[in-house]
Amino acid sequence: MEEQERTMATSDMSSKGQAWFCASGSASDVVVEVEEMCFHLHKIPLMSRSGKLHRLIKEKEEELGIGDDGGEIEEMEPLHLSLLGFPGGAAAFEAAAKFCYGAKVELTAATAAPLLCAAAFLEMTAEFGGDGDLFSRCERFLSKRVLRRLRDSVEALKSCERLIPTAEELGLVDRCVGAIAARAAAVDPGWPVNHRSGRAWFESMAGLSLPMFTRAVAAMRDRGLSPAAIEGCLLSYARVGIPGRRSFAGGAAPPPAAQRPLLEAVAANLPPGRTSGGGAAALFGLLRACNIVQASPSAREALARKIAAQLETATLDDLLIPSYSYQTETLYDVDCAERIIRYFAEAASGGDGGAAEALPAVGKLVDAYLAEIASDGSLAPGKFSDLARALPARARVHDDGLYRAVDVYLKAHPLLTEEERESVCDVMDCQKLTLEACAHAAQNDRLPLRAAVQVLFFEQQQLRRAIAGTLAPPGSDPGRSGQVLRLDMDSMRSRVVELERECSAMKKLLHNAGHGGRAGWGSLAKKFGCKFKMQVCDSHEGRRSPLPPQLRRQQSQDDGLSVLTSQFH
Repeated sequence: MEEQERTMATSDMSSKGQAWFCASGSASDVVVEVEEMCFHLHKIPLMSRSGKLHRLIKEKEEELGIGDDGGEIEEMEPLHLSLLGFPGGAAAFEAAAKFCYGAKVELTAATAAPLLCAAAFLEMTAEFGGDGDLFSRCERFLSKRVLRRLRDSVEALKSCERLIPTAEELGLVDRCVGAIAARAAAVDPGWPVNHRSGRAWFESMAGLSLPMFTRAVAAMRDRGLSPAAIEGCLLSYARVGIPGRRSFAGGAAPPPAAQRPLLEAVAANLPPGRTSGGGAAALFGLLRACNIVQASPSAREALARKIAAQLETATLDDLLIPSYSYQTETLYDVDCAERIIRYFAEAASGGDGGAAEALPAVGKLVDAYLAEIASDGSLAPGKFSDLARALPARARVHDDGLYRAVDVYLKAHPLLTEEERESVCDVMDCQKLTLEACAHAAQNDRLPLRAAVQVLFFEQQQLRRAIAGTLAPPGSDPGRSGQVLRLDMDSMRSRVVELERECSAMKKLLHNAGHGGRAGWGSLAKKFGCKFKMQVCDSHEGRRSPLPPQLRRQQSQDDGLSVLTSQFH
């Protein structure tokens, strides 16, 4: 019988525009206004289930003097009640009203908190409903079902956003936040951040408002959730604030005024240092977003240091941060990239073992970055040099990458003075150029004279070492056949002849400029910082020592081989 009454009551409830009716066979005698909706109801079911409505109806009747003269109430106009600030709005009151009529109310993670607040507001407790009152039912459902599941707890916290301050007064927000932190900590540590369940949780957290989200993050941090999980949650939440992106819920990204505090809060809450939650790509995306919305310097500083802690995971595209400032003329934000690189260098020099191990990888990344930005005509030579020197020398085993960047820069800036060209070339160490790079640099007319002389000298030194390594010591197995040795020596001999010609041409040029002669060449060498003998460019002069047996047969073939004799005396 009770189930039949519920079915009848439910079927008689309908909504017409901004009015809601319950036709139970008698005219409604109470109209309750919630937000913009008017509910046409009956006093008896409301007063039997709700302490607040019971009291309001009694007060209204006393105010109007209804029933004092014994008149028939049915002929009176319905009583009008207005419930201002009702928690959960018209939807929550509709569900509560149906419960008063005996209709079945469906409880979910999204509706339990609003109905609990509505029941508390209307005083639908055991005093007016027995053991089956709405407040107790909602409380049991929250405790035993919702707050025991991570995603349901997030959904309940999201529903609390429209229930302030009632949800705060009832302690619902703290309970939901605590449940989220406890359930997340129970799953972590060892939780793969990229696991499907992890992504689903991150996506559900992304739908929270900023105040609720920051409270949840603080609670998770207090519970000892791993930095990787905290970072993954923060970055997922930040995606709703990146311009041009859409939220996981399908809504449009918030306007710039809302993006700025959102991104600043995410940056401020990121765990410091290196984490295992992911690479630097997502952090660079967050940094770009902060630059676009002009986030606070502290937020950008925190992101720069965070990126520097895992810079070896970045790619060239990551480091090419567009310049969004009208104060700089460069295409890319070179100052930001330099700060990140310097923070990394500080960590590597300050005892960070991970950063020290990553130095070679970061060195290659920075050299590729320099080569990419070198063609920017607005890049000043001083800025190029500062960026190249941001890493310690040990970051580069060879300076071939730096030489390539220098060559690109000199080609893109043909109007540099000789002094500026020399300062640009000073960023590379000619002693760390490979033979291939030296061969290219020796013929590069864009290099200033001092750099060209240094390259020639150090190339000859490398040839000397290469030849010494090729020739086996007496009594040992040479390790190569005579044919292979002759081919190697022919190649080296050709390069030596080419070096002699270049040195001779350079000597003539200097002689015509008033610096000829051995004394002039020596002073020039000192000026250029090169300590080498005259035989580098005057190989036919001076005493010759006998060649090793493997080379003596080759001596008559080419006079250019005479330079090799000076290397072994």
